[in-house]
Amino acid sequence: MYEWRQMTPEKREEILCLRYQIRVPWHSPPHYAEPGVHYYHLAGACYEHAPFLGRTPERMANFELQLQTVLAANGNRLAAWCILPNHWHALVCTGNLVLLLPDVGKLHGKTSFEWNREENQSSRKCWHRCSDRRIRSDAHLFAVMNYIHHNPVKHGYVHRWEAWPFSSAAEFLEKEGRERALTLWNDYPVGEMGSGWDD
Repeated sequence: MYEWRQMTPEKREEILCLRYQIRVPWHSPPHYAEPGVHYYHLAGACYEHAPFLGRTPERMANFELQLQTVLAANGNRLAAWCILPNHWHALVCTGNLVLLLPDVGKLHGKTSFEWNREENQSSRKCWHRCSDRRIRSDAHLFAVMNYIHHNPVKHGYVHRWEAWPFSSAAEFLEKEGRERALTLWNDYPVGEMGSGWDD
């Protein structure tokens, strides 16, 4: 998404034609909902990764509560989350991704409207859609959970998971214990996950 501006007009046209041919949205990530109940790694980024979400701690806390409500509605299970100043991550178990994603879109639209009104920024684009990836295995599940909880450390906001207030990390550590969390961290490393897009 962030390489688009560096592409030549010819390269852009080539990419758009390819996306059209394989029937995915031109300027947003495709969503592949599969039948059955699955875990998904969802992520939403502020437009051009600007820190609209992190303008104040109160805004981040309010968005966290709203996102938790949306993601845990209709019998979905919210397993992990993390809210950062310019993006968010969540691990959700759902049987209906097709219904969940429009609700996330509505939350993005509602918060954009509110933030633009607060900052007198009419029509500013605050969000760049929500992406999703289905979890493929238990190893993938734990690696994504580690990635989500480690995200504030990765970005240099804190040195320890539990020090970041807008995350499920402290709750996870309390429930699982430090020894179990450390075992999961060592057994299911995050590797290069997130490189190049959530920086």
